[in-house]
Amino acid sequence: MALSASSSSRRQLDQGRRGCGWTVVAAAGAAIVTAGAFTTFGGLLLVPLHEERGWSRASIGVAFAVSMVLYGVTAPFAAALMDRLGVRRVVVGALLLAGGGAAGTAVAGSPAQLAAAWGLGVGLGTGAASTALAASVAERAGAGRRGLVAGLLTAAGVVGQFVFLPVLSRVVAGYGWQAAAWGLAGAAALVAGWALVALRGARAAGVSTAACAGPPGAGSAPGVFRRALRVLAHSARRPVFWLLAGVFAVCGASTNGLLWNHFTPAAHDHGMPATSASTLLALVGIFNVAGTIAAGRLTDRVDPRRVLAACFGLRALTLVALPLLWSPSVGVPLVAFAVVFGLLDVATVPPTLALCRVHFGPDAVVVFGWVNAAHQLGAGAMAHLGGLTRDTVGSYDPVWVGAGALCAGAAVLAGAVRATPSEARPAPEAAPARPAPEADQ
Repeated sequence: MALSASSSSRRQLDQGRRGCGWTVVAAAGAAIVTAGAFTTFGGLLLVPLHEERGWSRASIGVAFAVSMVLYGVTAPFAAALMDRLGVRRVVVGALLLAGGGAAGTAVAGSPAQLAAAWGLGVGLGTGAASTALAASVAERAGAGRRGLVAGLLTAAGVVGQFVFLPVLSRVVAGYGWQAAAWGLAGAAALVAGWALVALRGARAAGVSTAACAGPPGAGSAPGVFRRALRVLAHSARRPVFWLLAGVFAVCGASTNGLLWNHFTPAAHDHGMPATSASTLLALVGIFNVAGTIAAGRLTDRVDPRRVLAACFGLRALTLVALPLLWSPSVGVPLVAFAVVFGLLDVATVPPTLALCRVHFGPDAVVVFGWVNAAHQLGAGAMAHLGGLTRDTVGSYDPVWVGAGALCAGAAVLAGAVRATPSEARPAPEAAPARPAPEADQ
């Protein structure tokens, strides 16, 4: 009888772990979708803020730049915070912070207030509820489904970034940009409330250990935090780190910084309604999923340097061609641009992660986090420079051509990365593994 009871208890435990795991994935997916909607909403704010408030595009771009930089830099430290506080508290706090930033944007009375609300609030909130959250939950999912969970959460980010953009653009067109900002703030609060309840319920119904949301054998939070900084210091001594960081900075500049924030204003310059431009961006988001999956499969079969170089080379051609494709309405050329650019947009992630794995071994994920921070630094710089160029020259055309030239240079840099590492040692004094903390302390 005792043995039977023990077996039954183990079965219930395993069922609880599985159910809890998918509940965590669902909550994380909802949070990532919501955070993604914030990241592309900035492109809908630039023209209304410029026209209604009289602020320069360059000053508005500062808020976008701050947000994007914090979005990238926050990720490694947000992951460490999840090790200490658990996924539930970090997710809820991140969504409330992003929602507060959107609400503050709606009432901002100066570019400085906009930078504080959108730059700090949305930047920190979305940074904690995007890359770091996806990576942390995927690692907690178990060896048999980590790839599946990572793919699902990556797709969730793409859906949030682009698919909901036409809805937001219609709200802006019909009710004003403040209504859309308040709507995003409300959506973040609702998802935060659901995550608070769902993750607490998952813990009560399942297991309050690593199966729910604790890290798979990570060290203490201070140790994890220090290790992230040690890995940065160690990897920064190697040229390959700077090559990968430079390539990914160009990636961020040409996608997050340029396309996300300046495609809609550039379309407006050519007489295209914001709703039509947002539909094109949604098309980019849809084809992102297919491009990422294809790049992942190619990376398993082909030298990742070739995949990365091809992505940047083709992206350079599309960006240089864009000034010739503009029209007041959505036609075949612009649809073709959206499809091709979508296939190439996030396709750079699998080969870059593979190169980090080749050169940095056990520290690959942490190194990729810092490389992704360079991605956001590039995005932030382009978000500001794009608006500054438009203010100075009166056209976005030089920005598209310049971004294409940067992508061509990134293709060359990708080929310059060594095929095999000269050294692949982990960072010294890595924190020893300890039992995972509670998911919901």
